[in-house]
Amino acid sequence: MKTTRSISLGGLLLSLATLSVAGAADDPIVRRQTGDFPIASSVVVPAGTTLVFLSGTLADVAKPDAPAGSVERLGDTETQAASVLGKLAKELAAAGLTMADVVKMNVFMVGDPMKGDAMDFAGLMKAYSRVFGAGTQGKLPARTTVQVSALPIPGALVEIEVVAAKR
Repeated sequence: MKTTRSISLGGLLLSLATLSVAGAADDPIVRRQTGDFPIASSVVVPAGTTLVFLSGTLADVAKPDAPAGSVERLGDTETQAASVLGKLAKELAAAGLTMADVVKMNVFMVGDPMKGDAMDFAGLMKAYSRVFGAGTQGKLPARTTVQVSALPIPGALVEIEVVAAKR
């Protein structure tokens, strides 16, 4: 009788675990936006979601004939941000993801010498809004943007790292 009871209890526990896992698979990634600014104020990623962490990425050379180590060689903030976002999109695609799967973004910016050494936030937003703004894929990441004193490559103004999630 003990054996029958153990099997019944084991079967019940297995059934409950299966239902619990099936219910969890239906939980969506929830993005909360407050205001009109194109970032999420929070993103909830349920258990069982695949997370992909992309390392900080810098821009490709935009103008090869410009002096090495110059901002001109890599381009202004908008040009660099667009290059970085494009490179991130390619890396995500290699993992079967898209920019719509990005749930967290960290942006590191150097002050632009042409802007009095202040970060060119407007330039960043022009490139960012082409991917995450109105009329795009509609899924906004939580985001942090900070100004730093330097990046690993002279002339670099923008470095971006992201976390993407896929159910």
